[in-house]
Amino acid sequence: MKCYSELMLLPTLEERIRYLQRCQKLGDRTFGGDRYLNQAFYHSYEWKQVRHSIIVRDNGCDLAVDGYPVGGRGYIHHINPITVDQLTHGNDALFDPENLILCSHKTHNTIHYGNENSIPKPIIERRPGDTCPWR
Repeated sequence: MKCYSELMLLPTLEERIRYLQRCQKLGDRTFGGDRYLNQAFYHSYEWKQVRHSIIVRDNGCDLAVDGYPVGGRGYIHHINPITVDQLTHGNDALFDPENLILCSHKTHNTIHYGNENSIPKPIIERRPGDTCPWR
């Protein structure tokens, strides 16, 4: 089982993505006909409270890496995938902060379906003269 505490030992966004990667293929079955279960879960009051606390804990940053602010709404990703059984019968892992991390839409898709080329690159701060071709 993977966890948030272990993930935080990895210093870069790239290392954290590799730790979380699932190597799924587009079209892989997730919840299938039971998708209504996770949609109801993600609209629950309890989930919204936990979601807010995770965003605050991770300082609004992609995989909690400073310098990678999540633009837009962001996703709260379950580090260990949730199951229909967990949603039906309840399970502490659904709301456990050790199983949750904030990520951007692009990072979320990279974790599930991406490869090395889809890992987000750091924003490079521009300086005057840094594009000068003769330097």
